[in-house]
Amino acid sequence: MSVTTIQGRLESYRCRSVAEEALALRQITQEVVLAALGRTDYFQKVGFLGGTCLRIFHGLNRLSEDLDFALLSPDSDFRLTPYLDLLSSELLAWGYHLEIDDRSRIGRAVQIAFLKDDSLGSVLRLDYRPAGGPVRKIRVKLEVDTNPPAGATYEIKYLDFPYPAATRVFDLPSLFAGKFHALLCRDYAKGRDWYDLIWYTARRTSVNYALLKAVLNQFGPWRGENVDPDRNWCVQQLRARIEAMDWNTVRADVRRFVSYQELPSLDIWSTEFFNAQTDKLP
Repeated sequence: MSVTTIQGRLESYRCRSVAEEALALRQITQEVVLAALGRTDYFQKVGFLGGTCLRIFHGLNRLSEDLDFALLSPDSDFRLTPYLDLLSSELLAWGYHLEIDDRSRIGRAVQIAFLKDDSLGSVLRLDYRPAGGPVRKIRVKLEVDTNPPAGATYEIKYLDFPYPAATRVFDLPSLFAGKFHALLCRDYAKGRDWYDLIWYTARRTSVNYALLKAVLNQFGPWRGENVDPDRNWCVQQLRARIEAMDWNTVRADVRRFVSYQELPSLDIWSTEFFNAQTDKLP
C-alpha cells in the first residue's frame, strides 16, 4: 500500500523525461523524510528553513536540493544519528532501503548526513527508466546548524503527504533574513539566491532584522562589528552587490534549477531589473 501511495504521487507530477522523473522522486522522498521526522521529537528541537521549505510550504517553483534545519537554541551535544536510525526503519515501509552516510563530527557546528536509495525505482512503474543502465540513485542531504544565531521566529506547518505530520518552520520574515545574509555575504554568485529574492520581493515580504543582525554579526564580512541593519542599510548594501554581479554568470548558474517555462524570464536579469526589485522591499 505504501508503494502504491508513492506511485500515485509520482504520477501526479506528469513527468516527461528521465531527469524530471528523477527530480520528482527526490522531491517525494524529501516529503517522506520530513513526515517521518515529524513522528519524532525532532521538530521540538529544530526549525526547517531554506529553499526546500519554501518549495513545500510556500510553492516556490524551483529545484531545491537539501533539507536544511537549525536548532532552536545552540546545543553542541546535538546528534543526528538517532534520527537517522529512525528514518531508516520508517522509510523501509515505503519501499526505501536507505544507505546512510552520516558525516556529523564532534565539534563541527553543522551536522551533515546523506540519505541515498537505489531500490525504490525497482518497485515503481517508471515511464522514463534510463535505457541500458540502472535507475538513478535518489540522494537527499540533511544539514543541521547546531549553533544558530538568535532571533528566528517560527510557525507550525502541516504536511498531508504521505500522512499528516506537523513541522516547525522558520516564518517568512526569518527565511528572508537568512536569504538576505546569503545575498550580501556569499563569496560566489549563486543564481538561486537571486531567484529567491524575486520571489520574496514580489510578495513584499518583510525582513526579520533581529535575526539578520545576529547572523551578520556571526558570519561574513561584518562579523563582530555589531551592525544594526534596517531597510535603508539593506538597500544600500544590496545595490552594491547588484552593481558588482556578472549577470551572465548568475543566469547560467540558475538555469538547471528552474522550469523550461521560466527560462525566457532569465533574459531580463540585469542590474536595472534587480535594482527595481530592491525598490519593492517593504
